[in-house]
Amino acid sequence: MDYVNAFIVGGIFCVIAQILIDKTKLTPARILVTFVTLGVILGALNVYEPIVKLGKAGATVPLPGFGYALAKGVIKEVDKSGLLGAFTGGIKGTAGGITGAIIFGYLMALLFNPKTKE
Repeated sequence: MDYVNAFIVGGIFCVIAQILIDKTKLTPARILVTFVTLGVILGALNVYEPIVKLGKAGATVPLPGFGYALAKGVIKEVDKSGLLGAFTGGIKGTAGGITGAIIFGYLMALLFNPKTKE
């Protein structure tokens, strides 16, 4: 059932993004920034936590999940280190995901021959 819930929650995020692309004049970049910002806001307000418990990877992998991880890291570091944690918490909270993306992106660039579009 976890896979189904992840699929449904992640799919809802995708449907919302597609509707915004089709029905508004927002660019995809602005929609992505909006999703991350909403993830931060909902994470800070503890509204995103029930979504994560229900959807697991379907809620933590998409862009709102990145914003949620930023907010969660900042809150944890502020509780631990005070005001300095507001600057270091987001970096510590998302360092693993960012590092993984860089490493795997680099590995894919090494394994596959990139070609330009014609």
